[in-house]
Order: sequence, then C-alpha cells, then structure tokens
Amino acid sequence: MAHKAEILAPCGSFETLEAALRSGCDAVYLGGEKFSARQNAANFTDEQLKEAVRLCHLRGVKVYQAINTVVFDEQLEECKKAVKFAAEIGVDGLITQDLALVKICRECCPDLEYHASTQMTIHSESGVKMAKNLGFSRAVLSRELPEHTIKDLTALGIETEVFVHGALCMSVSGQCYMSALIGSRSANRGLCAQACRLPAQGDKITKGQERYALSLKDMSYVDKLQRLEKDGVSSLKIEGRMKRPEYVAAAVNCCKNSLENKPYDLKALEAVFSRGGFTDGYYNGRLGREMFGTRQKEDVSATAKILPELHELYRRCEKRTKAFFTIKLQESSPAELSLRDSEGNTVTVYGDIPQKALKKACDSDYVKKQLSKLGDTIYEFGGLEAAIGKDLAYPASALNDLRRQAVEKLDQKRIDFFTHTADFTDKALADLPTLPKAYEHKKIRIMLSKLSQLEGVDLDKAELVGVPIEIASEAVKIVSDKSKLMIIMPRFTFDEKALCEKLSAAKEAGVTKMLAMNIGHCLIANDLGFELHAGYSFNLCNSAALDEVKKLGAKDCTVSFELKASQIEKLKKPIEIGFVAYGRLPLMLTANCPIRNDMGCKNCKGKLFDRTGREFPVRCPKSRDCAEILNSDILYLADKLTDFDNADYMELHFYEENAHRINEIIKAYSGERGAKPENATNGLYYRGVL
Repeated sequence: MAHKAEILAPCGSFETLEAALRSGCDAVYLGGEKFSARQNAANFTDEQLKEAVRLCHLRGVKVYQAINTVVFDEQLEECKKAVKFAAEIGVDGLITQDLALVKICRECCPDLEYHASTQMTIHSESGVKMAKNLGFSRAVLSRELPEHTIKDLTALGIETEVFVHGALCMSVSGQCYMSALIGSRSANRGLCAQACRLPAQGDKITKGQERYALSLKDMSYVDKLQRLEKDGVSSLKIEGRMKRPEYVAAAVNCCKNSLENKPYDLKALEAVFSRGGFTDGYYNGRLGREMFGTRQKEDVSATAKILPELHELYRRCEKRTKAFFTIKLQESSPAELSLRDSEGNTVTVYGDIPQKALKKACDSDYVKKQLSKLGDTIYEFGGLEAAIGKDLAYPASALNDLRRQAVEKLDQKRIDFFTHTADFTDKALADLPTLPKAYEHKKIRIMLSKLSQLEGVDLDKAELVGVPIEIASEAVKIVSDKSKLMIIMPRFTFDEKALCEKLSAAKEAGVTKMLAMNIGHCLIANDLGFELHAGYSFNLCNSAALDEVKKLGAKDCTVSFELKASQIEKLKKPIEIGFVAYGRLPLMLTANCPIRNDMGCKNCKGKLFDRTGREFPVRCPKSRDCAEILNSDILYLADKLTDFDNADYMELHFYEENAHRINEIIKAYSGERGAKPENATNGLYYRGVL
C-alpha cells in the first residue's frame, strides 16, 4: 500500500475543531488548559478534551494533545495527571518538549505514543536518532530545513512531521528567549508576546519610517505536499492554534485538494491571513529579503471580505463516510437492519414484526426514503440491499427508529474501533538521588566568542574554557592546559557532517570536552568519545529533566536561565548543575540574518535597534549557520552568588569583552571587587517567567 501523509489541523477552540473536521483533516492537535505552547488560545477543558476525542474518533480522525511547555518542579505532579487523563480518554499521542515528559511517558505510560515537539530543535541526523533512542515515535522537524534535509531525516526510521502552512517565527523554535527577557512571557511556556512583530532595524528608528527586520511572511508549501508525501513525511502540519475557524477550514481544504491533485484556491488562503504573501524560502534553500513581510491594510481588507464566504463554506461542507444498509422485512420475523461503514464496521438492530399491508405494501424505494435521512450524522447514504416479503407494511416511524438505533450503535462502534486507551501506572518522579549543595565552592567556567579573547586572559581561576568549534583547533595552540578546553557546540547546524569533521580534528588536537546544545550532540559526543556537558539550550527546568540528561551521558548540565534563583535552589540534583551568571543572554537564533536582509552587510553596525532605542548586538553568521541576537543588557550576578548555593558551577559568557575586561569579571566572580557594567541586569532570576 502506498504511503499516505496525514493532514494535521490546528485546533485552539471547539469551533476550530468543528471547522477542521468538516473540512476533512486526518488528524488534529490541540491543548488542554495547562502545559500547552499556545496558552493564549481558548484551549480545551478536560470535558471538552474528552468530547473532542469522541468526535474525532467517530470520524476516524486522530487526536494529538500538546503538552509541550517546559515544566517547573512544582508542576510535575499536575503534569503527570494531565498525561494520565490523556491516556485514559484515548488521545492518540502527545506532543512534548520537556525531557520530564519523556520520563513520565516511559515510566508511567509506555503504551502512549509521544512526539518530539519542534521546540526540541530537531533538525539533524543526530537529533532524529536521539529522539528515536528516547522513545519518540515521531519528530516534528524545525521549520528552517530545506527539502533534501527533510527527505534524508525522514529515511532514519522514525515518523517525521513537517510544518507546511502558517506563521514563521524568526527564531529557531525552542531557542527564542526574546519575549521572556523583555516581558517575562516565555515562548517555552506557551506565552510568547510576539515582540518580533514590532519595529526593529539595523539603524536607529525614525518615527513613521519603521522597518520590521524580524517579521517573516507566513510559510506555505501547499504546492509541495505531494513531494513531501513521496519523500515519506508522515504528517503535514498546519500552524495556527490561535487562528479563526475560517483560516483552519481554508488551510485544510487547500492541503487536502493539493494532496489529492485537485484544484485549490491559494488566493483564498492568502486572503484569510497573510503578511504580504507567502514564502517557501526555507524549503527551497533561498533565504533573503523576499521572506520578510508584515500585515498590511490590503491583507486586513481581504480577510474581512472573504471571512463570511469561508464561514458559509465550512458550515455547509462536511466530510462524510459512506453508509450501506441491509434490511430484512419478512412475515413472522422481527425487522432486521444492518448498517456498514466504509471501514467495514457493521452493526445490526431489530424491530417489530412487519404486518400484512391493508393498503399499499412497502417496497425498497419506500424504505430507502426513510433510511437515507442522515442529515445530522457523519454518514451519507451509500446503498441499500432490501429483502422484503410480499404484501408487508412497515411504518415510516418504525423505520426511522431503526435507522436512529443503527446510527447510534455504529457511532459507538466506530469510536471504540478508533480509540485506544493506554494503561497508566503512577510512579514517583521526585524520588531522585540528590547531590549536596556547593555553597561558596562554585567553579568558574568562561565561554569565549573569539580567539583574540584568549590572549592575556588569566585562566588559573577557570575550571573550563569554552570556545566555539570554529576556533577550537587554534585555541589548543594558545591554552597550555588542554584539559581545560571545551568545545561549545552550535545550537543549529545545516551541515552536521562538516561539523563532525571539525570535532574529530579538535579531538586529535587534544580537546576532549564538549558542551552539547541539543539532544543530538549527546549522540555525537558518545560516538566521538567526548566528555559530555549539557548547555542552557536544553531548557532544563525541573529535577526529572536533570535525571534524563544524566541518562544521556552528561557529566553535568546548565539549567535554564528562565528559572528563578529560588527555583534553582530547590532543584533535586541527580547530577551537578550550573547556571549562566554573566553575559549578554541570547534573544534569538535565526537562519535569516536580520541586518543582512534589512540593510545589507556593507552597512552593518553589528546591532539591531528597537522602537525604544535599545541596541541589541547581532553575532554575525559568517562562520556559523545562524545569526544570534543578544540582549541589550548584560547579566551580572557577582554580588548575588549566595542566592545560588545549589549550583556547582557558573558560566561567564563573553561576547565583545577584551582580555583585560574578562580578567576583571573573573576577579569579581572570585570574590574580589569588580566593576559592574552600566547596563547590568539580573535577568529572569528574580522576576521569573509566566
């Protein structure tokens, strides 16, 4: 049987669920009231989730529940209850980000499928393989990937899910901290404030002449769905849990028709929502200015014009399944009606014994007229086989009653057929071995950006010195104690083969330690024989996730800087932990350099400006696959270290600092008096995130 990709529709409310089902989707994804990465959507109560599963399974449509935010320790038990409920009501799979969910699913509910969310930044061979090793049945791939990479990753023995239509984040998913650092609304907690849609540009903003260097057009691969299906992709995902039912209906309709090689109306889809058109730049590997766009007056007008038309379209339209009737009306025997759907599910009901006709005897046309009244059901009349005795009468009301009984019975049979509940065994998550607090004995690790920073830096007080892979082989020649060197892995790479070649060269030169920045790096470290340390981009926010990282082979790990200091203090430590204590925290990681696309490299000032006049340094992607946008303020905690007694080490990140300034900062964090930056911030360690 030929491979068939599913059309996966977003449902942020019950009305959008209805629109998706009426339009003919194969699967839906939705979220409960908590732990969903779209907390601003209406979402579903427990009772609504239960009803959603019933309605979807009645139609043979799968339901995936997104429990895909990072979770704090104090929420683990509640999160576990959410998984238990999903298993009990027959959800077909979970979409997850936090490694704690891997632990919950594996240990408490091994029969429930779980999918690796796009927030896990899975974009490489190592990432897909590690997802498979962790028990994920499917990986939702990063949006930045070109076709050939999608095809290669799909061949690795795990289902892949690819976004084919909807909004494009400027940042790689799972690696955006802009909303959190600017307004405490964490994207990793489902509360992104979309600061990227506000004015930003490579020079100071003049009122009335604003540019939008961080706003991408919506993506659309509607014309490429057959190629993706041919490449083996399992799920074609439409983004948009915050969107209207009309948007969902239009997107599902377009995707369905495209996949079935029927005409589709992309103009209608563009009218319902776009930002000056659509882009397929990532898929084709053509990055650049044409990928950027904002919502224009013309877009808003087009939407207002087409919404009523689309509303009527999805209200009138519904995908139905064929229903085939077989009836026996024989003298002296109870009436017998069988109903079969197109999947082969069959039910039989019985009624009163037919009577001799006093006037007109019933025939197949009379029976068909009553049985074909299927208006409020999911069925359409597919045919009738009738065995009717001579000169018999059967009331229309009795036939209607038989039809209703048969439909109800078949509904339940279909729901039972498509619903697979999973057993849940409650196991304690907090029962973890805990290392003692470090108190004042914190080790210092310095993270450098360029080779020149190594010249003249006093490394005596540094336990480890992190350097990017691009300069690792040269750094070996400068640092006398090679055991201190650690390679900082790139958070995203398009050419993993070239990366591994550089790693092998660095290993031969004497570097033995790696700071992994995603789950795929754990596999690479193991294969190449590096000592493994896990970085901040794992987004580790709870004790159960720390335990999972330990199982991946990490010697220690840096917790998320979205945690409050008080939360770090309460973490149970099955592994040594550290925290980012100094530097410009990352706001975004993006495959599209915002400055290059805004004003060109020749005019680059190395920074972005927002509407308030703040300046955000941009780390040039010349020797990397992605540009990094850094915070305008510098994290400084040298005077707050006693609030982090549970941490075993601290990371000091240096971007533009020279050797002299680096030495000053190291002294400050070693207990000596140091010069605090003018634009210092405590980050999120005291205000936290929502």
